[in-house]
Amino acid sequence: MIDPISIAMFVALFIVFVFLGFYGARWRKGDLTKLTEWGLAGKNIGAFLGWFLLGADIYTAYTFIAVPSSLFAKGSIYFFAAPYVIITYAFAMWAMPKFWKIANKRGYITVADFTREVFNSRLLAISVAIVGIVAELPYIALQIVGMQAVLIALLQGVGATQTIIELSLIVSFIILAAFTWTSGLRGATLGALLKDALILVSVVAVVVAVATLGDFHTAFVNASATTVHYFQLPANLYNAYWSLFVFSALALYLYPHVINGSLAQTDPKTVRKTASLLPLYSIGLAFLAMFGFMIYGVPAALNYVHSFPASVQGTQVVPGLILTLLPSWLSGAALLGIFIGGLVPAAIMAIAAANLFTRNIAKEINPKITPKGETRIAQVFAVVFKFLALGFVFVIPLTYAIQLQLFGGILILQILPAFIFGMITRKLNRRALFLGLLAGVVSGVYMMEAANNYAQWATTLIGTGLGPVFIGMIALAINIIIVVAGTLVANAMNVTNDLRKDVLLD
Repeated sequence: MIDPISIAMFVALFIVFVFLGFYGARWRKGDLTKLTEWGLAGKNIGAFLGWFLLGADIYTAYTFIAVPSSLFAKGSIYFFAAPYVIITYAFAMWAMPKFWKIANKRGYITVADFTREVFNSRLLAISVAIVGIVAELPYIALQIVGMQAVLIALLQGVGATQTIIELSLIVSFIILAAFTWTSGLRGATLGALLKDALILVSVVAVVVAVATLGDFHTAFVNASATTVHYFQLPANLYNAYWSLFVFSALALYLYPHVINGSLAQTDPKTVRKTASLLPLYSIGLAFLAMFGFMIYGVPAALNYVHSFPASVQGTQVVPGLILTLLPSWLSGAALLGIFIGGLVPAAIMAIAAANLFTRNIAKEINPKITPKGETRIAQVFAVVFKFLALGFVFVIPLTYAIQLQLFGGILILQILPAFIFGMITRKLNRRALFLGLLAGVVSGVYMMEAANNYAQWATTLIGTGLGPVFIGMIALAINIIIVVAGTLVANAMNVTNDLRKDVLLD
């Protein structure tokens, strides 16, 4: 039943969060009618705040709900999340400072700005923008899943629970839309401070509680009994495991919201320093992932989870441990941390998607849009994209909500040739890049449908002669083959590329 103390703590801290969101408009004042101020916080985020901002970008409901849920249901294969967030920072320390320099010199706000100029192609830039926006929508939807999980935990046993949850989500999104409109990325950055502080305390408290009150031997025995190879990865999934973590690592810093968080920082050294510190968050992610099997050693929490339908049991793993192991006041604070762990990333993702729409779609249609008009369009579409994302919630069973993030990864990987290769070489043909991007997206969506037998999406792996592998890897391979082959054919036919020569830095 509902716990008044938990609810009171949740509401009190939510009020603090809302205050910080609106206070962002006054914090480090800038002209918020300019897109660089509203959407990139004036590029004035230092290493400390950048660490929190990117932490909020990367460690989202994916970390708090989706990964433990998948470990709870399927075991070892989903522990790929731990190594992937470690190796991605090596990629970030090379790519992001380099891109920051180029973007700062040329006034870019998005990756599509870069591809527009470096390959002198409106079509390619618009395509990159569309893919970036669509890839963000399932990721925003994943944040909604996390918020739903918290509300279900808080309101269990209350009459008309579903109605109350829906109303709570609507009110939360209206508040989020309001402070995102007024404060932009500044409000989200301050919200990230509160979110990460609450999550840190919560993870430490649950780990200590499980170690003290739980039974690890029982957890291992009971978890092993749920499915074959729960802890030991079977040989036929080796290629699935490494393809998931390697290509998820490549995908992470291609997402518009992570690009946004990187460009919002003060200089390339800050970007590199932030990336070097972010692996500290990976320790927390590893513990959160282990909650997926630790719960098997906490009978009260396991009984709580099993009281829900199978389709949502996994999403209640972390809330179940919090509610059964922590005192009421702390459980309310911890659940609020997870709740705003969905709200803050949703805001940042919507801002990033809105930046793409404004700069690389709306402005391509109407180049005469004023700077103030750009910001107004971005504000409007930041709200629109939040609500569009709701549609993805109904595509995937909630226990397998991790597939929302992985599907976004399949899509966003397809901009890698135009973006990353574009920072390395100018020899690729722009038409080949467009065709490769198109082929990668179409093949990725088709394989996703085929792998799930044209029903609800419960996997992003597809069978091959080498066993199941991550669909994103195959789609990207198709993309790159077409880019390389198309470039060779264009060169053989002396097709001009018309590239600008003043874009790249030395």
